[in-house]
Amino acid sequence: MSARLTLADMARDLNRPVVYLMGLQRRFELPVFEGAAYTKAYLAFLRTVVHLRVLGVSEDMLLDLWRTEKHLLQLMHHDNPRSSTWFLDECGKTGHAERRLLLTHHDMGPEFAHRMIQPHLDFDPGANSLFSHKEAGDDEIRVLHRYRKLLVAIQSAADAEAPLLRAALHWLPRLRSARAGD
Repeated sequence: MSARLTLADMARDLNRPVVYLMGLQRRFELPVFEGAAYTKAYLAFLRTVVHLRVLGVSEDMLLDLWRTEKHLLQLMHHDNPRSSTWFLDECGKTGHAERRLLLTHHDMGPEFAHRMIQPHLDFDPGANSLFSHKEAGDDEIRVLHRYRKLLVAIQSAADAEAPLLRAALHWLPRLRSARAGD
C-alpha cells in the first residue's frame, strides 16, 4: 500500500501555504479529505499546477484546460463513478508523455501522439445512455480541438516566461553569497 499524505505534507513539498492549496482545491473542484488521505497522484496534479503557474501560465487558462480534459475523458468514458479522484489517478505517470493529457496525465493512446483520436471511442463499453454524446451535442473532435488550442496557448505563455526565469536563477548564487556574508 502506498503512503498517504496530509494537506500539510503536500504544502511542505510544494513550498506553498496550506491555504493556497485549499484555494486550488476549491477552484479546481477537487475532493477534500481529512488527515493522511491524499495520494501521490493528487500531489502530482498540484505540483503540475504550481509548476505551470511558476512558468507564467494563468490560473484561468489552467482551469479551462482542466475542465476541457475532464470533459474529453468523460466523452470517452474514462471516468469512473466508483472513484472520487478518477481524474487524478493517472497524475505523475510519465511513460509515453506524448500520449498523455497535460494536467490529468491520462494516456490517450498512440493515435493521440499523432493528433488523432477515434471519434466515439468508448473506453467503457458497458456504459449505456439514453442518448449518445453526439446526439446530446458533445463531440470528441470538437473538445480535442479545444484542448489543443488551449495547450498551444499554455506552451506559448511558458515559453515567454522561461527566459525571465532563467535570468532570475542567476541571482541565486548572489543571494546565497550575500546570506553567507551576514
